[in-house]
Amino acid sequence: MNKIKYIFVLLITFLSCKDEPKQFSAAALNDTFIAQNGDEVTFQSILDKHQGKTIVIDVWASWCSDCIKGMPKVKTLQANNPEVAYVFLSLDREQGAWHRGIAKYQVNGDHYFMPNAKDCDFADFLNISWIPRYLVINKAGEIVVFNVIEADDDKLIKAIKN
Repeated sequence: MNKIKYIFVLLITFLSCKDEPKQFSAAALNDTFIAQNGDEVTFQSILDKHQGKTIVIDVWASWCSDCIKGMPKVKTLQANNPEVAYVFLSLDREQGAWHRGIAKYQVNGDHYFMPNAKDCDFADFLNISWIPRYLVINKAGEIVVFNVIEADDDKLIKAIKN
């Protein structure tokens, strides 16, 4: 029985050591979002807007209780790291709810709506299984944090400071 447990642990360890991407796929970069002003933009253009800066991406929705509970941590992160660009990508079901959520929760940063929610190339690239979902893009444009679900995660904080 111990041999089976050992093999199981090795298998789980091997499968969980999957390398996280350092660059976005072409399909993800070409996926389209809706800006707050209603313009359609590509994800590449969102990244280009903040070129040369560290970017924290927050995938969230106004209906998501964990997202709302995490907002104070996001606000603390922003207060402690004002030089970082904050990009919020909404999985709300419709744009009205998205706009109301931004106002209600006083979410500061650049906001974009994912019109196809989780059924798009960007979401496929991220393999979104939980929100909120945070990513960090360094000044060179590389993904340095691919998947954390807390805005005060040590991995996220360390990546911002580097």
